[in-house]
Amino acid sequence: MPTLKVIYEDNHLIAVVKPAGLATQGDETRDVCLMDVVKDYLKEKYNKPGKVFLGLLHRLDRPVSGIVLLAKTSKGASRLSEQIRNHEMKKEYSALVIGKMKNKKGTLINFLKHNEKNNKAEIFDREVEGSQRAELDYEVIKEIKGNTLVKINLKTGRHHQIRAQFAHLGHPLVGDIKYGAKNPLPDKSIALFADKLTFKTATGDKEVVLEYNDFDYGKDT
Repeated sequence: MPTLKVIYEDNHLIAVVKPAGLATQGDETRDVCLMDVVKDYLKEKYNKPGKVFLGLLHRLDRPVSGIVLLAKTSKGASRLSEQIRNHEMKKEYSALVIGKMKNKKGTLINFLKHNEKNNKAEIFDREVEGSQRAELDYEVIKEIKGNTLVKINLKTGRHHQIRAQFAHLGHPLVGDIKYGAKNPLPDKSIALFADKLTFKTATGDKEVVLEYNDFDYGKDT
């Protein structure tokens, strides 16, 4: 069972760091997933008999690492799901993209459609039937070995959104073979990191800002 890194916990919520390679929730592979690891942690810490409640609020792709927030109670799940629907939860990422970005900052707006056959996001510059609007803001932080580290403020949370939008721009993420990178990273991760999350507690009395920056942005690029 993977080691769990807990960075926040209260009566209703728990935030952990998901390592690359670990699925957020169970899939057809039946591999151990993040939900399994957190449930085991809660069961042991609080000596809970039987099943442990754990609500999935959002997810990260298997090759992505970073902060994931989960609900320990139904109240936590309901209140935080409402924040997500109302775009009150702020999710920020760092990504290492291939090549040098022309613009130092910008907003990307496209329309994405999930292709279930190849599990990829098809991207369009205008709305088509079955597509969803995808928006993010980005800002260049620095260049690393001919590639570019960007900070991303995600406005919508679509399937493979960041990966598809930067690939469409001509700058796929380092290691992201699915979206056009030529070479994989040794651990099969991609250079995308969910490193900042801002939300209100389930009781609504406090804003929480979580940051986790222990990522190696320049690894084997």
